[in-house]
Amino acid sequence: MKKDTFLRSVLRIALPVALQAMLQSSFSMIDQIMVGQLGSDGVAAIEVASRPAFIYITMIGALAAIAGIMVSQYMGQKDYKAGDRSLSVGLVGAGALATLFMAVCLILARQVVGIYTEDAAIIDIGTGYIGIIAWTYIPMGVSTVLAVMIRCMDMSIYPLYASLASALVNTALNYLLIFGKLGFPQMGVTGAAIASLTSQVLNLLLILLFFRMANRRIGKTFRFDLNLGKAGYLQYVAMLMPILINEFLWSLGQNVNTYLYGHLGTWPLAAMALTGPVQGLLFGALSGISQAAGILVGKRLGEREYEAAYQESKQLMLYGLVGSLALSALLAVLSWPYANIYNVEPEVKEIARWLLIALAVLAPVKVQNMVLGGGIIRSGGKTKYIMIIDTVGTWLVGVPLGFLTTFVFKLNIVWVYFILSQEELVRYIITVFMFRSRRWMETIE
Repeated sequence: MKKDTFLRSVLRIALPVALQAMLQSSFSMIDQIMVGQLGSDGVAAIEVASRPAFIYITMIGALAAIAGIMVSQYMGQKDYKAGDRSLSVGLVGAGALATLFMAVCLILARQVVGIYTEDAAIIDIGTGYIGIIAWTYIPMGVSTVLAVMIRCMDMSIYPLYASLASALVNTALNYLLIFGKLGFPQMGVTGAAIASLTSQVLNLLLILLFFRMANRRIGKTFRFDLNLGKAGYLQYVAMLMPILINEFLWSLGQNVNTYLYGHLGTWPLAAMALTGPVQGLLFGALSGISQAAGILVGKRLGEREYEAAYQESKQLMLYGLVGSLALSALLAVLSWPYANIYNVEPEVKEIARWLLIALAVLAPVKVQNMVLGGGIIRSGGKTKYIMIIDTVGTWLVGVPLGFLTTFVFKLNIVWVYFILSQEELVRYIITVFMFRSRRWMETIE
């Protein structure tokens, strides 16, 4: 494929996906900015109460990734029935996982929030927030998996439309319910949670509509079918379990980091919370390249065009590097005015600014891991490789460094964050060797 043609193919998938991811991240950013006008306690409460959702979103992403791997390769083989079966299994898995997380968060809401902080005020606010946010898990999970299928049908613009509509609704409801405008009650953090739930339900309804339209456009009808066969289920489980374990362990490691930040004090925790939406926007902006890598390289592998898959993978890595360097520069410039948006203590703003500078330095390596590990290598179905690499990075490098810098060396949160994030560099070095070996390049039968 010519370079200009390939770039157009990447952009056709990457741009809508990136914009959709940024809109999804805007949910938390809008919540944080508006709640941030009420003080640091509300910001910190949303941060800790969102931790279970972070684990859940990561694991749903794993289910969606497996669906994407299988569907993209089956699309390359023109086997639409097998694609529908893979999607059906993914939907059932998403529903089961959502129900499990929702039950835990509803039954043990206070205990879950109490893991991350000992501040009674934050626990009280966070408990109410998590009790509502838990209801977003089912619509969020189903829409995430369905969106993968829509993208594999080369209609990435549809999920973007759904996200745009839900983001607008989320913003409007946040304004009305957090501050009590136009006759609505002033509900603060609770209002933010209700706005998020409403917008997620709307997003699911639109995704269902667009999913039906996408199937009609290519002349097919989706048939719910769980009959993968024994060999198909064994293959599915062989790919799913490593990535599911990997994402759970990685997200658990990120929760350990939040635990460390929480024990550094309320101000450091609030400052880290302010950076969360920015991280979502930054990596969301480049997540489209990772998604494009999974779909385009996956189709190449499905067609057994291995050399083309390898060369196009290198181009995708270059696109990710260029994009991350540009966004890092922009983040460094905007870090100071961004922190001033919030109505929090000056000390919290100062910490947040330096955390954003640290993020700008780390971003290029983080993005390379996202594109290379999260998109390219997974496209061949060898998910166990990424599980091993990520587990080593998180639990043998990041978590130990976090505990050492927090409890032994007693460093401030900026240095704790920067040092423990060196796990990304370790992960990247190992992944490059794996990529160059080409052992990840396989076709799903």
